[in-house]
Amino acid sequence: MKRISWLITIIVNIILFSTVSFAEQMAKSVDEKVTIRWHNYNLAYAGAGREATEELISSFNANNPNITIEGVAVPVPEMGSRLQAEMLAGDPPDIIQVILSDISFIADSYALPSLDEILPEDEAKDHFSGMVQTGLELGKVQGKMVALPYVFSTPVLFYNADIFREAGLDPNRPPATWSEIKETAIQIKEKTGNVGFLAGIFGPGAFDWLYQGIIKSNGGQVISDDRKKMTFASPEGIEAMEILRDIASTGAFTNVPSTNAQENFAAGKVGMYLQTSAVQARMVKAAKGNWEIRASKMPSFGSKKPAPTNSGSGLMIVTKDPVKRRAAWEFIKHVTSDYGYTIIASKIGYVPLRMSAVESENYLAPWYRENPLAKVNLEQLKDLSQWVPLAGSNYVQIRQIMMNASEEAVFKQNINVADHLKAAEKRANALMPK
Repeated sequence: MKRISWLITIIVNIILFSTVSFAEQMAKSVDEKVTIRWHNYNLAYAGAGREATEELISSFNANNPNITIEGVAVPVPEMGSRLQAEMLAGDPPDIIQVILSDISFIADSYALPSLDEILPEDEAKDHFSGMVQTGLELGKVQGKMVALPYVFSTPVLFYNADIFREAGLDPNRPPATWSEIKETAIQIKEKTGNVGFLAGIFGPGAFDWLYQGIIKSNGGQVISDDRKKMTFASPEGIEAMEILRDIASTGAFTNVPSTNAQENFAAGKVGMYLQTSAVQARMVKAAKGNWEIRASKMPSFGSKKPAPTNSGSGLMIVTKDPVKRRAAWEFIKHVTSDYGYTIIASKIGYVPLRMSAVESENYLAPWYRENPLAKVNLEQLKDLSQWVPLAGSNYVQIRQIMMNASEEAVFKQNINVADHLKAAEKRANALMPK
């Protein structure tokens, strides 16, 4: 009955949202007063992300008298349900910020067109030409640009240089491989009594972006290229979890919820912390005057090349009104401009998708000189690997099965990793689209 109800809801959504053809042209300009409602998750959380987003909205509104951007705070877990409710009410938002793992489901479920179908080809080509191409690929599903990548980050190994020194380690030589992570974590624990290593891989709010990067870094992938089969229990996936389990077995890597892990690292009680660069602003602020924070790249599995997977979101245009589409596009260009990425990078810690902003003295060049910690993000852009959206309407359950089983395999020492992951993969594949 649940599945039938879900299908009926989706069909109703599509009918309600298909009264006007998606082939309508975008207006050439906005010559009347319009208000654009933007569902945004950065606004839903206190801190630098909300403040920077409010600044982006205010600066646009001040310079575009015919367009008013109304930011609506919607937490990540509520983005889909909020969209569904407003579409059923006949009053959908005009732009939505969606985590990149959800863009395929949102586009398919609500019959949203790709940006390739909406944007004027010449304007899109001109705007995208200045953006990092590996970054643009993150918003594509099977070749179509479903969303324009907006704010996203790479996994960064933050570390406490003071703890390194106390443990007899050289802070100028951070660990570059998982075997070195293990050795370093053990030495920190034994010499200082502090936690050696924490990571934002598992637990509430972790999703699977960093997990995917770890699997890919060992040569595996969580889903097949044709998106028909989950593959996280491949030999490469199993080996990656066995290596993490080996580190956890020493007691130098513990299973701490994400919020607590951030608090502990910010308090100067943890040697190393692998997490999204989006926490950088908070960590730098916490460390200032208290302890020395440094950063390095995502660890590799021996000589294998790391595959840092992005976290973050893309922007999707929902409105079908030609004038509102134009207004939405003008705003999207604003927040993904040199100016936009200057605010996003310097005030939040996300990766700028425009190298022109990075190199310009009018934008980010002075900031990067003063904040060398942030350069790790830029160095990893060339190796960036997509956070691949999982397939079908059961993707949330599939992700939960995968993540719960992997977390148990790493931290429950009485579990056979291979058997546990293979059993979970079988359950996950039973939920895949047929």
